[in-house]
Amino acid sequence: MPSTLSIESIPGHPDFRALSSVPRIRHELRYATSDNFVGADMYSPFDCAWLHRDAAQALEAAAATLSQRDPALSLLVLDALRPQRVQERMWKKLEGTGLTSYLANPVRGSIHSFGMAVDVTLVDAGGRELDMGTPFDDLTERSHPALEDRMLQDGELRPDHLVNRRLLREVMLATGWRGINSEWWHFDCGDRERVRAEYQRVL
Repeated sequence: MPSTLSIESIPGHPDFRALSSVPRIRHELRYATSDNFVGADMYSPFDCAWLHRDAAQALEAAAATLSQRDPALSLLVLDALRPQRVQERMWKKLEGTGLTSYLANPVRGSIHSFGMAVDVTLVDAGGRELDMGTPFDDLTERSHPALEDRMLQDGELRPDHLVNRRLLREVMLATGWRGINSEWWHFDCGDRERVRAEYQRVL
């Protein structure tokens, strides 16, 4: 079973790359601010602007693919490496609310904690986020890719929301990422079971 390592040991580690080293992307980690579903900075004092080098390479490819599709757009990373310690704190915040389905149980581990997942959206040349129909961290069915057709029919989402989401999905899926059914912004780099079996978890 792969070993674990601490978030404090990530800077300078050969298996990890800083988000700042990935060209053509922007990053604004929402859990390092109070602009998230918890309403508090969950990351300080940790530096979480990192990805495993495999995920960073796939993100670089996604950013290049997006640039070919529309040079005016960029990927904005909202979350990347999330230490196990933070995942446990977030789980405790949601316990008893009925919203834990939106988080990986810390016992099993989030793919974010391996540096192999991102939460991401699209921004224009001015850094303004494209309208996806919901903000990041909107824990309602309007955020579910699996329900988009129904939400469109019911008037909960507009056609332009789906156009923006589909563009994001297309560039991510074309470069090895996998989406999930409940969050339009979340993508795993490859198969979750393989990640849990072969990669180191960051504590």
